Amino acid sequence: MIAAVQLSCSPAGPERVKRESIHYSLPKVVGNIRGDDINESSGLSASKCSPNIFWTHNDSGGEPVVYALDGAGGRMGNWRVPGAENKDWEDIAEFKDNRGRCFLYIGDIGNNGLKRSELTIYRIAEPAVPASVPPAGISSNETAAPERLTFKFPDGPHNSEALLVHPVTGEIYVISKRIDGPASVYRLPSRFDTPSPVVAERLSEIKVPAVPNGQITGGDISPDGTRVVLCDYAGAYEYRLPEGSANFDDIWRQFPEPVDIGDRLVGEAVCYSADGGSIFATSENAGSPFIRVDSLHK
Repeated sequence: MIAAVQLSCSPAGPERVKRESIHYSLPKVVGNIRGDDINESSGLSASKCSPNIFWTHNDSGGEPVVYALDGAGGRMGNWRVPGAENKDWEDIAEFKDNRGRCFLYIGDIGNNGLKRSELTIYRIAEPAVPASVPPAGISSNETAAPERLTFKFPDGPHNSEALLVHPVTGEIYVISKRIDGPASVYRLPSRFDTPSPVVAERLSEIKVPAVPNGQITGGDISPDGTRVVLCDYAGAYEYRLPEGSANFDDIWRQFPEPVDIGDRLVGEAVCYSADGGSIFATSENAGSPFIRVDSLHK
């Protein structure tokens, strides 16, 4: 376990302490997201069915569209989600079931004014992405019809920006975003298209070594289910499941290690690579850098 790192607060969010990780390399910008239409990359997820493909989307008020990127942030296609609305899309997660089918989970979970009593998670079959961009340029397509999971928190409305899906159980985790204290972790069963909203289960509070310590803006679970990476506007933090533990939720009781994921103007998206050997991050604003850090223990 490492000692806490105290960060000071700035108007744009917590300041990042540049500290070398014991598990990851220093950050490297491997490319930039091209195109003015992706100007608020608010979520990021690595495909487990299409090699070297990542998915992102815009923040609140954007079109209900998911964008495919390659491993350097290059554009590989756009897919509109029919019948969906982007009230405040904040994160995206990937799940591959035991039949080898991949799904994208899109979290319409932002709630800045705390006016929404119910939030929505969309699930769609992951679109097949072509191996290369056709000569005519980036294509615009449509996904299959989405399933919906409508839910509410057991303790009143919360703003949330981090959506995670366990790679084995398919259980869904939503982490609140707070500026006045620690964030909270909530768990949801993967039950879609139910007649009434599902009530999330509150598991615990979590703190990251930053001030404020609850301003979580994105997250992901590693493909083997032993690590969690969370980010705020400035940095990232990794939780590790205790050795020998068979209960994934023991991870929330650990103290996280800061991970330097580089300079991001407004950092809201982070994910593991499909093999779990790297962490990727993006930022809001057009032309966002596509940042990678690699495991030192592959």
